[in-house]
Amino acid sequence: MQTANDLRPGNMVEFDGILYRVTSYQHVKPGKGGGFVRLKLKNVELGTVTDKTLDSWEKVPEASIEEKEMQYLYKKNDKFVFMDLETYEQMELTQDDVGEQSQWLKPEMSVEIIFYKSRPVSIKLPITVDLKITVCEPGVKGDTVSGATKSVQLESGASIKVPLFINEGDTIRVDTRTGEYLERV
Repeated sequence: MQTANDLRPGNMVEFDGILYRVTSYQHVKPGKGGGFVRLKLKNVELGTVTDKTLDSWEKVPEASIEEKEMQYLYKKNDKFVFMDLETYEQMELTQDDVGEQSQWLKPEMSVEIIFYKSRPVSIKLPITVDLKITVCEPGVKGDTVSGATKSVQLESGASIKVPLFINEGDTIRVDTRTGEYLERV
């Protein structure tokens, strides 16, 4: 058990048998009375977001989750195939299990798979990933009024905005949390 004051974004908690990830945390100390905590919680299985207000001293049950490092191998039809690095067993996850993070997956990438009650519910990607640009329109010189960015398509299928000096075939580093271009590699 932990207090509501100890929670931070990214923590996993369990309320009424449902697993949530804390996405936002705000401690409020009113002029009168005790402090309280406002939380935004994302249901890991359904993806819905819930607001919850707790007293700062209130106890919150920690979720009994297990994280296991696995390697992404390939996509087969609508399933993503991962391999356990210790036992070499393969496991398939659906698009619902992987979610929007599938746009940053590339073969042979190591990820953390989160298990809840011995069932995979989500994946945790590295903070940054290096991806090659497969489709890129040429940047127009002097076209800086629009923010000096252009759209490109990455090898994983994702589409993001990058600066004009980036060309097709370049490898770039992308932040998997925000989907933003960081630098050319």
